[in-house]
Amino acid sequence: MRTDTAPTPTLLEDYTPPSHELTSVYLDFDLQPSATSVRSKIDVKRLRDEPLVLNGENIDLRSVKIDGKVLKRTDYKLDQEKLVLAKTPESFVLEIETVCDPSANSTLMGLYVSGGRFCTQCEAEGFRRITYYPDRPDVMSVFTVRLEADIATYPYLLANGNKIEDGAVSDKTGRHYAIWHDPFPKPAYLFALVAGEFDVLEDSFTTMSGRHIPLEIYVDPGNASKAEYAMDALKRSMKWDEQVFGREYDLDLFMIVAVRDFNFGAMENKGLNIFNSSLLLADAASATDMNFERIESVVAHEYFHNWSGNRVTCRDWFQLCLKEGFTVFRDQEFSADQRGGAVQRIKDVRALRGRQFAEDAGPLAHPVRPNAYMKIDNFYTATIYEKGAELIRMLKTILGAERFRAGSDLYFKKMDGTAATVEQFIACFEEASGEDLTQFMRWYEQAGTPKLKVLRETISQGAHRIHFMQSTKPTPGQSEKSPVVIPIRWQIVGDNGALSEPKLTLLTGSGTSVTYPRIDEPYSVSILQDFSAPVTLETDATTDDLLRLMGADPNAFNRWEAGQTLARHLIANMAKAIETGVTPPADTALKGYCEALKKTLDDPDFNNAFKAFVLTPPASSEVMQSLEQVDPIALHEASKWLSRAIGDLLRDDLLDRYHALADTHDFRPDARSAGRRALRNRCLALLASRQDPLAATLSQTQLSESTNMTDELAALMALTRLGGQRVETTMEDFYTKWESDPLVLDKWFSVQAMRRHADGVHAIEQLTESSRYQRNNPNRVRALVGGFAMGNPELFHRIDGSGYRFFTDQVLDMDSRNPQIAARLLGAFEIWKKLDDRRQDMVRGELERVIASNPSKNVLEIAEKTLGA
Repeated sequence: MRTDTAPTPTLLEDYTPPSHELTSVYLDFDLQPSATSVRSKIDVKRLRDEPLVLNGENIDLRSVKIDGKVLKRTDYKLDQEKLVLAKTPESFVLEIETVCDPSANSTLMGLYVSGGRFCTQCEAEGFRRITYYPDRPDVMSVFTVRLEADIATYPYLLANGNKIEDGAVSDKTGRHYAIWHDPFPKPAYLFALVAGEFDVLEDSFTTMSGRHIPLEIYVDPGNASKAEYAMDALKRSMKWDEQVFGREYDLDLFMIVAVRDFNFGAMENKGLNIFNSSLLLADAASATDMNFERIESVVAHEYFHNWSGNRVTCRDWFQLCLKEGFTVFRDQEFSADQRGGAVQRIKDVRALRGRQFAEDAGPLAHPVRPNAYMKIDNFYTATIYEKGAELIRMLKTILGAERFRAGSDLYFKKMDGTAATVEQFIACFEEASGEDLTQFMRWYEQAGTPKLKVLRETISQGAHRIHFMQSTKPTPGQSEKSPVVIPIRWQIVGDNGALSEPKLTLLTGSGTSVTYPRIDEPYSVSILQDFSAPVTLETDATTDDLLRLMGADPNAFNRWEAGQTLARHLIANMAKAIETGVTPPADTALKGYCEALKKTLDDPDFNNAFKAFVLTPPASSEVMQSLEQVDPIALHEASKWLSRAIGDLLRDDLLDRYHALADTHDFRPDARSAGRRALRNRCLALLASRQDPLAATLSQTQLSESTNMTDELAALMALTRLGGQRVETTMEDFYTKWESDPLVLDKWFSVQAMRRHADGVHAIEQLTESSRYQRNNPNRVRALVGGFAMGNPELFHRIDGSGYRFFTDQVLDMDSRNPQIAARLLGAFEIWKKLDDRRQDMVRGELERVIASNPSKNVLEIAEKTLGA
């Protein structure tokens, strides 16, 4: 929807409770692709003498009744976004009939058609595209839903809760119906329905109280076998949540449906989770290890929402982190148990730094609980999710595991069936632990990433003192920052390992100091072990300190972190040299860094997955965050230089390890097998980075002989790094092999997006115009357009501005159909003030072009905030 007037922001301080209570809701759907009628019958109780405001968008209102009486047009107010009933009885039955066109709904919000099937997505504000309703999360009600459709085309009719009745419609040939009842009050954003033809994978789970729960996963015909891993992950998730959080499933049935066209990864609708098929379907031939890991994580995430999001939801959308941050923490803990703590922590921190730290450092920075928004869709961000999870992790670190569990138990008990706030959540942990967490709330209220500065000092009699200091830079709308609570895990490390026990220091003011005894041997301090707080770290650590920690830190995460820190320094220094044209002197740090990598590579105490991460330098986008201004092409070249240097110095070791890790067994998606493939393919990537002719032979052989997508795609990507005409032939062969599998074709488009095409940006543009491209499908758009902007700095940041122009054109094109996806794509420009002056001018011009185009509210909000308007 376009707007000619400036959107009015919604403010946290303006919150008022609902004026009416909806005690029960009955919905009757007559499902027709282009004209679905929706009849609602709602029992309403007035709480205050105020008008009843019902939200509605892009639907046709046919009638409104109160207690059976049809209202005249003069009895209510109606505009493009609201239906307002000025005067209502204290208690009454409200009936509304609307009609919508699901087949024309390209926004994929509300009720829409995907692959010939009906599907819904109602979070955050999609239910208003179905019928007029108080579409806010603190309006909770018990829903009963009747679905009616053609039985041949839509044999399955699904909705939330338990099915209580179904059958043929007696007076309509070829029509059938199903009635579903959800006994648990829920807000409208958790409503879901699905209708269509599917294959069904069935299983069951017995809860800790002995209840038998049927489990059903609905997929495209022929894909049931690809849902087997998701089913296994679901059962493991259900068991884990009982054991770790004491949460038992509550309904009589649990269902998941996979759809191809979906804006999100998945949605936790009560009893009927709807998944983007890319995060549910997998087998060895078509899915990578990363796909399997993501399926495991997301299935767990959406299931865990049954309590942290459904049974206890959020009072308003400003409290979004209450359900998302808590649930991300829960799925991360589950993944750590399934995949290994150190490896999972590395994955989580890499994601946090790559996405959230950039957000916090740029014009789109906002608190974990924001205080204003124009479109809530734009606040499904890394700050809400990943940083929100880090806050829960800090809470557990501060309180300890036992008191943290007591606080979560109390929260679920006290707030069950309610729409809660962050304050209520924190109050439960205060009550259970006896701790004052008032200052901890600042983490929810302040934007920006705090900087933790650490300095060492030698004092009298040779004793030592360590100083911890914190500061946070101003962010948009917040020029003044107060100290937050920072839990700091640290340890003294010598050449042969630990010289002290791990310690926990709580930094609550701007600074504090800790004294420790004299140490008569070389040592270093391992700071922020396991990344105990989401901060940037500045220390007086020397290269020798970092090399010592790389080789001797007993904390596996910090051993990896020391290498990442040294790698960031190496990349930044080389980028500066490339920009200035001054050849840097030989760097002894590079040799020491590679020797430390070899030491870890040869150490049998570390698993292969960990070694693969150790051999992976930080992304150039992460290094950019530590710099004031940089030429992105120089930074990218510096990143390639470091990978090439590792390949050069460790060539024989990498080659030996590559061959030693070959596996002749059948594919297994378990953590150990995935770790073996990860390290083997990392060795291949490093060999390819040095343009080693042998790497081309190895890649071609692996590509032709691989029996799983992990190895096949890794070989394909290695070949694209090597370049040459063979890449074009190989890419076409891969496409021909997989052209009937849309999920694999998304991977093909992603690889194309990140290639250094000889035709430059024009090659990417041609892909968007080909019949292979599906511009209405979010997965395909994210793969190509998003992959280009985030994964191809050489073309995206071309100095002639062609990359920026093409990208902006694609955002505007997407905005005409799906504003939510367009706005998320536009976030790629958030780093623009880190770029050199010439590129800043070009991006500024593109943002101004977006604003001048009269875009959707979603895109306008992102463009204006990014520009600083």
